[in-house]
Amino acid sequence: MIQWNEHFINGARCQVGNGRMVRIHDAATEAPLGEVHLGSAGDVDDAVAAARQALPAWQRIGTQARASMLYALADALESMGQALARDISREVGMPLKLSQRIQVDAPVAAWRATAALADTFTFVREMGNSRVTMVPVGVVAAITPWNYPLHQITGKLAPALLAGCTVVLKPSELAPAASACLMAACEQAGLPPGVVNIVQGDAEVGHSLVTHPDVQMVSFTGSTAVGRKVAALAAGEMKRVSMELGGKSAAVVLPGADLSRAVKATVASCFLNSGQTCSAITRLIVSREDYPKCRELVAEAVAAMPMGDPADASTRIGPLLSALQRERVLSHIADAEQAGFDRIAGGLDAVVPARGYFVAPTVYGNVSAESRLANEEVFGPVLAVLCYDAVEEAIALANGTRYGLAAAVWAADEFGGEVVANALRAGQVDVNGARFNAAAPFGGFGMSGVGREGGIYGLEEFLEPRAVQLPRSSD
Repeated sequence: MIQWNEHFINGARCQVGNGRMVRIHDAATEAPLGEVHLGSAGDVDDAVAAARQALPAWQRIGTQARASMLYALADALESMGQALARDISREVGMPLKLSQRIQVDAPVAAWRATAALADTFTFVREMGNSRVTMVPVGVVAAITPWNYPLHQITGKLAPALLAGCTVVLKPSELAPAASACLMAACEQAGLPPGVVNIVQGDAEVGHSLVTHPDVQMVSFTGSTAVGRKVAALAAGEMKRVSMELGGKSAAVVLPGADLSRAVKATVASCFLNSGQTCSAITRLIVSREDYPKCRELVAEAVAAMPMGDPADASTRIGPLLSALQRERVLSHIADAEQAGFDRIAGGLDAVVPARGYFVAPTVYGNVSAESRLANEEVFGPVLAVLCYDAVEEAIALANGTRYGLAAAVWAADEFGGEVVANALRAGQVDVNGARFNAAAPFGGFGMSGVGREGGIYGLEEFLEPRAVQLPRSSD
C-alpha cells in the first residue's frame, strides 16, 4: 500500500508522525490503495508561520515573476499527467478517459490561463484623485474536496499565488494523489520556500487552519453543511471567505425546445463523475405535456451510458468514492422508492458490478417539489424529473431550493432562453447547451456559497482594493 505520510512545509517534505491516519480504497475494486497520515495543529502552526514569513518576498518579486512560476507549475503537473489521471480515477471512480481530460488536462490549462492574466489584469487603477491598488489579502487557507482534487486545488492556488498571497493547503484526505503531485511540482518548478505549504489532514486540521490568527482568508470548497461551520469560525476574526458549496441545479425545458438534446445533455451532466459534481444538473423540469416523450428519451439516454470498470475506454459511469458515499446515495433512492415516484431507470434493485462502490444511474419522474429528492443534494447518479403546467411555474420550481449554483435553459430560440435564464437564481446558466467558459465567474447564490472562481473574478477574490487619495492641481 502507498503511504502518504508527508507534509510540504517551507519548501521541504516532512514526515507526519502523530499516528493518526485514514485508509483509502480503490473505488472500482474496493482493494486498499494506501494510508493517508493526518497532521496536527502543530503542523498547521509550522505551515502558517512559513507562509507568513514568505509573504513579503513573494509580493515583492512582482506579478510577471509570479506568473512565470505558475507556468512552471503547469509544466511540471503536465509531465505527471498520465499517472495522476490514473490515480485520481482509482481514488474517485471517474472513468480514466474522462479523468485525463477533466481531472488533469483542464486544471493544467487553468494554471496557464491564470498566469496569462498577469498581462491583462489592471492592478493599479486611477479614479479621479485616487490611485486604487489591488493588494494581496495575505496568508490564505485553502481547503479542497475529493471529487475534482487537482481542479479544486488549481482554482484556489493559481489565482492566490498570482495575486501575491501565500497559501496553506489542506487537501481532502480521501484523494491524496493530486496534492502529492503538487508537492513534486513545487520542487520541480523551484517555487520559493513557504509560498505553498501542504498539510495532510481531516476536519481537526481544517479547524486549526480556519481559526489560526495569522490566516487572513479562507477559501473553501465542499458541502454546504461544512461550509456553514467554516464560515462561522472564520467570522470570529473577520477573515475574508470564499466558498463554493453544494447545488441542486435544474434544467428548464421550455415548450418548443429540442427535447431530445435537452434530455441527453441533462443526463450527461447529472451522471458525470457518477454524480459526484457540485454543479451537476440533477433536476429536469419539463412541461406535463412533454413528460411521456421525455420519459422515453431519458430511458434511452441512460441505457446508452455503460457502467463499469473506469479503466475500460467504453465506460461512461464508474463507481462512487467509497462505501460510505454509496450508502448516502442509496438512502436517497430508498426515500424516492418509498415516496412512490415513477422510476424510469435504475433503483435499489438494479444490477451493478459485484465489486466496487457502484450505484446504478437512477431516474425518477413526476417527483414532487416538496420531496427530499427535489431539494437535497444527492451527490450521486440520481436525476429527478419534475413537471410544470406554465412557464412561470417552471421558473418557480427551478428557484425553489435553497441552492443556486448552476442551471440550464432549453428553448426554441436563444432570446426566449435568455429571458428565462435571467429569471433564474443561479451563478451560471447554460442556454441551449452552450459550452462551459472557464474564464467566466463560477460560484453560486444562496446556500451554494459566496464569492467566485475563474478568470479575473477568481483573481479578485484574493485581492484587497486600497485607495490612496493624492493631491491634484485642481484641489
